[in-house]
Amino acid sequence: MPISENAEIIKIADGFDFTEGPTADSIGNIYFTDQPNNRIYKYDVDDELSVFTDSSGRSNGLYIDHNQNLWACADAKNQLWKFSLDGSKEIILNPSGDVAFNGPNDVWVHKNGNVYFTDPIYQRPYWDNEHDTVGYQSIYLLKNGEAILLDSTLVQANGVVGISKENLLFVTDIGAGKTYRYRINTKGELENKRLFVEQGSDGMTVDSESNLYLTGNGADIYDKEGEFIQQLEIPEDWTANICFGGENFDQLFVTASHSLYRVKTNVKAVR
Repeated sequence: MPISENAEIIKIADGFDFTEGPTADSIGNIYFTDQPNNRIYKYDVDDELSVFTDSSGRSNGLYIDHNQNLWACADAKNQLWKFSLDGSKEIILNPSGDVAFNGPNDVWVHKNGNVYFTDPIYQRPYWDNEHDTVGYQSIYLLKNGEAILLDSTLVQANGVVGISKENLLFVTDIGAGKTYRYRINTKGELENKRLFVEQGSDGMTVDSESNLYLTGNGADIYDKEGEFIQQLEIPEDWTANICFGGENFDQLFVTASHSLYRVKTNVKAVR
């Protein structure tokens, strides 16, 4: 089992408005967002919590790539940002004109540098207008500065995660209550779409055994064939996202409503 039955689920930080987007750097430090408060936090391997930035662009999903850049779905203005871990920032995707994205929600970066992001509509109170100009709530590839629509059939894409060494991408269609697995081809585009499980999710992660973790009502864990393994119960109304981190990359960090949780596992992160 990925998680022992007697494993303790520890609340390590609370008092947030809504936590999201956990991701780990190469050391195992965790970065996550408190979207309503426009902040990204860092929880380090010495159990110290600090503010990474208090101007996050209302970031939701985050991902640290293999060059240690922190990608952020800054949906305040439908952008994708890229931070260096020293705090400097670059706006990578900045839609303008009549067509704007709905609000980038989650992001994953292949080892080769190709960026995949989802773009559902969750109407925010801080938006000036309704964001419905692109016509799709789907998965995109950002390559050479261009955002390429990859699947026009999804109802409302949300979580995205991949396995670089196997060229696999998982995308959850939370609007349809389904999660799909795709093969990434040599152009970075998607093929061989397969229904992985009849369940939607918010954020997702994978482990070293290719098990997939879906979130919402706690976390549900499926093996690489899509067979259910176990559920991780989290004592919050909503479990938004999940990642591996810690010094040995064998701990799950869970963003759930107002808190951040941690639990020791029998598996490790995909590195």
